[in-house]
Amino acid sequence: MWGYPEYVPVSEKKEKARRQIEKLRKKDPNISPVIIEGNKISNTWWGIAWNKNLESYADYSNRVGRGRSYVKNGFVIDLRIKTCEVTALVQGTSSRPYKIDIKFKPVSKDKWNKIISKCSNKIDGIEELVEGKFPKVLEEFFVSHESGLFPSPKEITFDCSCPDWASMCKHVAAVLYGIGAKFDEDPTLFFVLRDIDFKVLLKKSLEDKMKSMLLNADKKSKRIIDDVDVSDLFNLNN
Repeated sequence: MWGYPEYVPVSEKKEKARRQIEKLRKKDPNISPVIIEGNKISNTWWGIAWNKNLESYADYSNRVGRGRSYVKNGFVIDLRIKTCEVTALVQGTSSRPYKIDIKFKPVSKDKWNKIISKCSNKIDGIEELVEGKFPKVLEEFFVSHESGLFPSPKEITFDCSCPDWASMCKHVAAVLYGIGAKFDEDPTLFFVLRDIDFKVLLKKSLEDKMKSMLLNADKKSKRIIDDVDVSDLFNLNN
């Protein structure tokens, strides 16, 4: 006879997750659990923008919330970000953690070219890009559904080893939020995930900024900085 699953207190689940992390770490010291401190899942621009993007789509807004408490309570015990893919382990009520695999389509060439063009002369340096400190017009462009950097639901596919029949289970939802939390630790992981060379964005902006400065000087500069010099100057070749 079907019935409701046995209730397991959150404190018990947390302890189970903690033990699993310790067990996994003995086998693999590189495991990367999602640790949330405070009430917010993310605090940096890239992390906040990532989570807002997920919640902005109607077909996601009523489902991603299922995983919010899971990620906040530390049940995402391992999350690794690679190019266009995230693999994770989430501790549920089962003794073994569930395996989650989420894949993302890369940014299209057409969209990428528009982004590069839009960034012209608007980014001052690596620090500003990573910390999300750029003009409001660029911020709005990055988060745009039509032309921005963030993925839409149709660009995301996922799989979980749990028996939940739902199209998006709470384990997948927890990992999606956990990705945003990981951007707090290292914002450059966003560019890894979206298969974006952020140095190209920066180089193009700095080149255009330099050209603009020379033109505004109203005279021909005695020292023209070419592509190689710009790259070396801002350490973009490393």
